[in-house]
Amino acid sequence: MHLSNTSKYTIRILAYMVKQKESSLISAKELSENLNIPYKFLTKIMTELVKVGFIESIRGREGGYKFLKKASEITVGDVLALFNDAIKNEECILGIDSCDVKEKCALHDKWIKSKVQLQKMFRESTIESIAGEGTKI
Repeated sequence: MHLSNTSKYTIRILAYMVKQKESSLISAKELSENLNIPYKFLTKIMTELVKVGFIESIRGREGGYKFLKKASEITVGDVLALFNDAIKNEECILGIDSCDVKEKCALHDKWIKSKVQLQKMFRESTIESIAGEGTKI
């Protein structure tokens, strides 16, 4: 299981935004600098998050980004699905095209329980819940 940089950055961005409750708008510059994400890459991610309705972009000198959808309603699974990083049922741990009960890879039976647990964790973990106090983003 490997997450793309886009998914990892997005989860970190949204968790950071949850932690910044006192400031309603967060600039792309602040996000880029504090999370050490290349500015151009960050703005592409933010554009996608605006497009799907997770966040809202306010233009202007005092502009920035803020949540449009509640962080408690956005799951890690939603983010992974947005960037095609979700673990698919037929996904093979060894990278074989397709892996299922009928045509198993060598690790299928050992991987299936972990895969189901990961899928469940991603579905149930909200951005708000992973941005708890003391967590590193």
